[in-house]
Amino acid sequence: MTTEWGEPVLTRFPEDPRDRLRAWDASDEYLLGHLAEERVPLSGTVVALGDRWGALVTALAAHRPVQITDSYLGREATRLNLARNGVEPGAVRLLTTQDPPPERIDVLLVRVPKSLALLEDQLLRLAPSVHADTVVVGTGMVKEIHTSTLAVFERALGPTRTSLAKKKARLVFCTPDPSSERPANPWPLGYRLPDGSGPVSGRTVVNHAGVFCADRLDIGTRFFLKHLPDAGDRKVVDLGCGNGVVGTAVALASPGADVLFTDESFQAVASAEATYRASGARGNAEFRVGDGLAGVPDGSVGLVLNNPPFHSHQATTDATAWRMFSGARRALRPGGELWVVGNRHLGYHVKLRRLFGNSELVAGDPKFVVLRAVRK
Repeated sequence: MTTEWGEPVLTRFPEDPRDRLRAWDASDEYLLGHLAEERVPLSGTVVALGDRWGALVTALAAHRPVQITDSYLGREATRLNLARNGVEPGAVRLLTTQDPPPERIDVLLVRVPKSLALLEDQLLRLAPSVHADTVVVGTGMVKEIHTSTLAVFERALGPTRTSLAKKKARLVFCTPDPSSERPANPWPLGYRLPDGSGPVSGRTVVNHAGVFCADRLDIGTRFFLKHLPDAGDRKVVDLGCGNGVVGTAVALASPGADVLFTDESFQAVASAEATYRASGARGNAEFRVGDGLAGVPDGSVGLVLNNPPFHSHQATTDATAWRMFSGARRALRPGGELWVVGNRHLGYHVKLRRLFGNSELVAGDPKFVVLRAVRK
């Protein structure tokens, strides 16, 4: 990527030679170009919110910026990209969306996320650190920035306008108004599950901003809850746990099970832990932010439950599902089971047969299937 500050070499994480997606796009280039052309002062505290693979903070590393991200994979990509480009350790401060923000922010760079809720939550959390002279610039592809996006900036910080489009990217300019009355932050959000939700019927689900289907139970999970296996006293992993409702259901139905909740989203794992605690479950539970089942010993798990995503940021891909299934096969002991729910048209049964040598249809309706694969 060519910038005013050099030409950093960037990759996504985990690195995959088959992955042809870049670790930056035109919106990153547009934002960095604007900072250079307008000679925006970068001597104060520079914060990059939602910097997806570290493109912004790697380019601006000489100014000792702060990155705030919800993505473990994005944070690990940033670590590697900083090291790859010779940035000294500690030059860039890496924070998550669950960490306390800096006390003062002089330049706020916002990579607009897919989730408006996450944008709202984070801007409201950062608002007390923003002052009247803070430079606030957002960036995203045209398809990512809407009237509703600008409204979130306005409510949280102050008057907002957009730039002209350039290479299908757009900038968002916001003028902070510390005297304006800001709304209360509605996140995290909790709601009671309806009857018919299996062991979690009537229990409260807690969702931090940005978690998939934060204001209701998605229909795929609802279908999965009707067909969960008996976990017994096995080691269970809720892989890609989201708000943790699936793992919590298992914990309530099988108090002897040890349940590991894992997701690459810091917001998701915080939600899963809050949901589990609110449920009153009494078993052993662990909550881990990470790259799928990395770090889980081979052959140590009896049951993996998975509702894999088929989007990575704005890209539609089955790479995440494939990695999840491969990780599950490695972590499962002989006789261990992977249970997957997914849209029928995604054809996950083909991938499972390739990896496990078997795939059983447990349940299906016109939209979803629940599949079971056994580690031989």
